[in-house]
Amino acid sequence: MPKSWSWLVAVLLLATFLYCPGLPGGWLFDDYPNIVDNHGVQPESGDIRSLIGAALSSPASDFKRPLASLSFAANYLTSGLAPFGMKLTNLVIHLLNGVLVYLLTRALVACVHSTSTARKEDDWLPLLVTTGWLVLPINLTSVLYVVQRMESMANLFVLAGLLGYVYARRRMQQAPDGWRGLAACAASLVVFTGVGALAKETAVMLPLYALLVEWLVFGFRSHSNHARDKRVVMLFLLVLALPMVIGMAWLVPRLLRPEAWATREFTMGTRLLTEMRVVMDYVGWTLFPTPGALSFYHDDVVVSSGLFSPWTTAASLAGLMALAAFALWMCRKNPLVALGVALFFGCQLLTATILPLELVYEHRNYFASWGLLLALVAWLLPPSSQPAAVRSLAIAVLAFLMLWWAGLTAVTAYAWGEPLRLSQELAARAPRSPRAQYELGRTYIIYAHNDPSSPYARLAYAPLERAAALPQSSILPQQALIFMNSRMGLPLKDSWWDSMDDKLRAARPGVQDESSLAALAQCAEHDECTLPEARMQGAFEAAMSHPDPSPRLLSTYASYAWNVMEDRHLGLALQERAVTRAPAEPAYLISLIRMLIAQHDMAQAQTRWEQLRQLNLGGHLDHDIESLQHQLDMPAAAASSQDSP
Repeated sequence: MPKSWSWLVAVLLLATFLYCPGLPGGWLFDDYPNIVDNHGVQPESGDIRSLIGAALSSPASDFKRPLASLSFAANYLTSGLAPFGMKLTNLVIHLLNGVLVYLLTRALVACVHSTSTARKEDDWLPLLVTTGWLVLPINLTSVLYVVQRMESMANLFVLAGLLGYVYARRRMQQAPDGWRGLAACAASLVVFTGVGALAKETAVMLPLYALLVEWLVFGFRSHSNHARDKRVVMLFLLVLALPMVIGMAWLVPRLLRPEAWATREFTMGTRLLTEMRVVMDYVGWTLFPTPGALSFYHDDVVVSSGLFSPWTTAASLAGLMALAAFALWMCRKNPLVALGVALFFGCQLLTATILPLELVYEHRNYFASWGLLLALVAWLLPPSSQPAAVRSLAIAVLAFLMLWWAGLTAVTAYAWGEPLRLSQELAARAPRSPRAQYELGRTYIIYAHNDPSSPYARLAYAPLERAAALPQSSILPQQALIFMNSRMGLPLKDSWWDSMDDKLRAARPGVQDESSLAALAQCAEHDECTLPEARMQGAFEAAMSHPDPSPRLLSTYASYAWNVMEDRHLGLALQERAVTRAPAEPAYLISLIRMLIAQHDMAQAQTRWEQLRQLNLGGHLDHDIESLQHQLDMPAAAASSQDSP
């Protein structure tokens, strides 16, 4: 085995050692809707119908991310709903990505430095970049946060596609192989983009990354190294420019509608301003991370309302412009530095611009962090011609950073190894984050096991009250307080209900607000909580006071009105509105059909049943369709006894 490969194996073992303490940990945040509470990725068998249902079950995206969902289903069929097996799979994917990072970095170094200009330090650059990338603290959530397998799996194909493109373009410039090399380039971009997008949409950035590599490494040159290869230009017009124009034409009109931003506390303009600060933060969090910065929960970020509100917006803009100018200056002096910065910026174009996504997530830098490391190491790694003092200083800086990254990752991975330890750590790192404080209180509730005498029950109040008092928080803390006291038979404070109503009336309910109302409604429907009906109805009315309530909110209120308030007219009307707003969502349609059957409106129920059949892609709704058909065929008296939607 070549010496470099021996070092690579050692680096992979180091990364495994650092991450192993975090593998026994539990679920967190978006793991619940995507995996734990998503029965689609928990099939009873591996038959085609179950796998199709699993592939189309993700609530995370309209595109369903079927490849990632199928991988969760495969984990479930292998080891059940155990976080350890799923986290271990994530670690394996991360290590495979590390191998691809090494191969890709080595290929880029070989392209930039030909045989005649090869340097001794060129053997170390790929290893140092790979080592740093594998142990970077900012990449931890893409490994131990199970649902972010979507990100790491998508990047598995991005890196593979980029590697294939680099190899094919290098062959095209080394020998005139006609159209075969171009076909290999096209296949690397089209196939790997398509497959990667089945895991997560971020894979669509692959052609852009390839364009940056082409510009800074290959220069669009043909075999002669003088003339521009028009075939390569045409390739990018077809695989990048044309899809981008079509995509923007489809997307931008939708983003310009006010309802696209209705559930956010920012507009497109203020988001763009804020993201300048966020992207600059990403640079610091990647290269010079601190525990307080990498807090997982970043819902406490202040939205920029202008260039100087806060002033760090303008400072961040200046910093980003300086970084871009530095990259342009390095284009000829050190193309790898320029390429690394360009790849970092390119990665941010999807998640840090005009899409109404949440403002900050660490895992968005899984690919971008490789670009920054490539730039940093290529800039710092001194050539042998440099004075010994300069070389020693540069090596010392790199060694210190590597040790710092590995140490912080080890400490954080240890915290991730136990749910309560993680909640306490994240709450300490982000004292002003409503989500971090809520998650700590929720973890205490879980550990209390509904026992009012448990010390954990007493500990839950402080973080939940703290989270509820934060102005940017959702109603999750109030919901948790009400839920906990009701389950334990303790009094419910009017102040909890009042503050919940105030927040629901002050701003359009977001996803967390709707989830909170749904949790309370289900608790009451299942007779697990005793909740004042008037207060619950008041909370729903506060949420409904905004124009165009979401289908999910309509359906949740419909279920509560039907099952708890026993107001059949209201429940049916709300459910019909939910179906009208989201006609392609089977769950809303199934509930409506059951309500219609209970109301003996068989003609309308039959019409809706036919509508449901049209949504039965791949047979994943066969069970529901057969069950509803059985109810439609039952005598009216028997059907009325099954009136719960």
